[in-house]
Amino acid sequence: MSDQQDVVKDVVQVLHDGEKGLADLGQHIKDPQVQAFCMKESRTRGEFARELQHTAGLEEDIGGTATGAVQRSWGNLKGAMGGSDHTLLETAEQGEDDTKKAYEKALQKTDLQAPVRQILERQQAHILNSHNQVKAFRDRKAA
Repeated sequence: MSDQQDVVKDVVQVLHDGEKGLADLGQHIKDPQVQAFCMKESRTRGEFARELQHTAGLEEDIGGTATGAVQRSWGNLKGAMGGSDHTLLETAEQGEDDTKKAYEKALQKTDLQAPVRQILERQQAHILNSHNQVKAFRDRKAA
């Protein structure tokens, strides 16, 4: 597998983590606005993963990461125990931090083909906005 495909695979795995994690958290969040945001972002992460895979020519089935599975389990436990929206959004922000890092790491690579780099840059802008929104929701729930 080429270096570019490895880079894309790493990002796709983190996107799948976000897709599953945000959907799971959305089921436990009580605030309808935050719940709708989580569900919409979950779908967006799936779309981003498919777009990257297609552009990079990756046809294999790519799952998430072990770290993502642990974070989802922790988030589900918090939700099952009646965790507050603030607590659940702290978990979401951890996932958003991982996604931001995956994009930063990928974009540090100098040998990415232009179409892949352009998609990563466009998606990264959305990811940064999403991270900031999760953080704003979390801060609002702390009050």
